[in-house]
Amino acid sequence: MSAVKSFKPAGAAAPKTSASVVPLPVKRPARRRVPTGRAVAETVVPPALVLALLLFVWEIACATPGASLPPPSQIVTDSWELIAYPFYDNGGVDKGLGWHLMASLQRVAVGYAIAVVVGVAFGVLVGQSTWAMRGLDPIFQVLRTVPPLAWLPLSLAAFRDGEPSAVFVIFITSVWPIIINTAVGIRNIPADYVNVARVLRLNGLEYFVKIMIPAAAPYIFTGLRIGVGLSWLAIVAAEMLIGGVGIGFFIWDAWNSSLISDIIVALVYVGLTGFILDRFVAVVAALVTRGTAAS
Repeated sequence: MSAVKSFKPAGAAAPKTSASVVPLPVKRPARRRVPTGRAVAETVVPPALVLALLLFVWEIACATPGASLPPPSQIVTDSWELIAYPFYDNGGVDKGLGWHLMASLQRVAVGYAIAVVVGVAFGVLVGQSTWAMRGLDPIFQVLRTVPPLAWLPLSLAAFRDGEPSAVFVIFITSVWPIIINTAVGIRNIPADYVNVARVLRLNGLEYFVKIMIPAAAPYIFTGLRIGVGLSWLAIVAAEMLIGGVGIGFFIWDAWNSSLISDIIVALVYVGLTGFILDRFVAVVAALVTRGTAAS
C-alpha cells in the first residue's frame, strides 16, 4: 500500500493565534518643581553671608574716628526716621523716600512706555526692510552713544519744563537697546515660519501678531530688560539737575546738607528698586516666551 501524504491546499487560512494588545505609553505632563528648603537655602544663604561679611568689614573700616564714611551702625542711628517712616510728608520737598521713589517711578513709567512703543515699531521696520536698515541703523548707532545727561540741556531748551525733559531723557536713553534687539530678532525669524505664513496666506496684521512677535519675543524682551535698567539710571541722574520731587533730587539735596547717611539709605532704595524692575520684566518675559528669553 502506498502511504497517503497529507497536504495543505494553496490559499488555505493559517491557524489563528491569540494576539495581545500592547498599550501605547502615555506621556504624562511634567510636574512643576516646587522649590525645596535646600534649594531656597542655596539661593538665599550665599548672598546673605556675603552681605554680612561686607557689612562687617565696612563697620570695622569706618568705625575709627575721622573716617570719611559712617559705619552701618551709625547710618541706622542717623537715618532711623527716614528708614522707619518712608511716607512722611511735611510739605514741599520735605517728604519721605517712598514719595520720592513714587515720583521717579511715574516718570520712568511714562518715558519707558513711550520707548517700548517707538522702539518695537522702529525695530520691526529696520528688521523687515533692508533699505530702512541701511538708512537708519548708522544713525541709531551714533545716537545711542550719546550720554543720557547730554540730552538734558537740549530737552530743557525744547520743553522749557523739568517734567517733560526728564521723561524725554528716559525715552532717549532706553529706546536704543529696544530698537536694536527687536531688529535682530526680526531678522532671525526662521525661514520656515515665513513659508508657513505664505502658505496660510496671512495678512500683514496676522503675520505680525502670530508669527513675527512670538518668534522675536526673546530678543525683544532682552532689549526691554536693558532698557528698563537704563531708564532707572537716567532718571536718577536727570533729577539731580532738574530739581523737584524725586529720588535723584533727594540724593543731591542730602549732599548739599552733608547728610551722608541719608545718601547711603537712598542708594539702597535705588538699588533695590532697580533690581525689582529688572526682575519684573524678566518674569513677564518668562511668561510670554515660555522660558525662552534670557533670565
